[in-house]
Amino acid sequence: MNVFITGAGGFIGGSLAAGFVKAGHRVRGLVRRAEQCAALRALGVEPVVGSLDDAELLIAEAHAADAVVNAASSDHRRAVEALIDGLAGSGKALLHTSGSSIVGDASGGQAGNTIYTEDTLPEPTADKAARVAIDRLVQAAANRGVRSIVLCNTLIYGHGAVPGSASVQLPRLVSQARDSGVVRHVGTGGNIWSNVHIDDVVTLYLLALDKAPAGSFYFVASGEAAFHQISAAIGEALGLGLPQDWPLEDAIGRWGYEMASYGLGSNSRVRAEKARQELGWQPKRTSVTDWIRNEML
Repeated sequence: MNVFITGAGGFIGGSLAAGFVKAGHRVRGLVRRAEQCAALRALGVEPVVGSLDDAELLIAEAHAADAVVNAASSDHRRAVEALIDGLAGSGKALLHTSGSSIVGDASGGQAGNTIYTEDTLPEPTADKAARVAIDRLVQAAANRGVRSIVLCNTLIYGHGAVPGSASVQLPRLVSQARDSGVVRHVGTGGNIWSNVHIDDVVTLYLLALDKAPAGSFYFVASGEAAFHQISAAIGEALGLGLPQDWPLEDAIGRWGYEMASYGLGSNSRVRAEKARQELGWQPKRTSVTDWIRNEML
């Protein structure tokens, strides 16, 4: 199958591109810079230099492909609209990457007990309304003849296929710890996030490409951990000792409002039973803290 993947130079998109090639697909991958092309070619991916703002390019690539994976941005509505326009009426698959901060509670590092499933999604907060609207736009593309699927990832860990690429949350904790010599988490670090290994993410996307019905929405998660557990594991891995609490205001100064409040300071607890039941997904990795201690460095 000919697959077009956006964000192919990044952590998720590059890992998906490499995994799809290994599964026997022919992959064209969108990258922003020409210097990223060599790394993609080394993975067997044909690079396409361009941006999410180039609607004509996205429409043409979607029209020519047998399937499209949007792994570049969960929040770029115009790009999603262009991809849908390129696929409309074809019955081809569009796999759109979302993120489970859509159910984040911005608790400031305090523990939360609410666990969400695909059937118990809350109304979005004002901060996340635009992302949720894009998710719904993708699902509604089923009515335009697109086999559209939303895959809502939790905290992703592991090493990416593209050299130099990195996930979103853990590297920020590690970078702050290395810069300061002190591992920190937002508030008390009691907040809990579901998580998933990048290899299991790739497996689920491949299953979704083969099996998922139009208009589907799947959470992507195989375990969960509180951030004080994650930061403690980082402290052990880096030899920096026990982590420290950090007021939200100070964390925002380092990581910005979005990352501190949602990516690192919220609860985002979900269950991914739908992917297991409908697609037969069987994730192999369940412990982010084991990975941090034993494989991160």
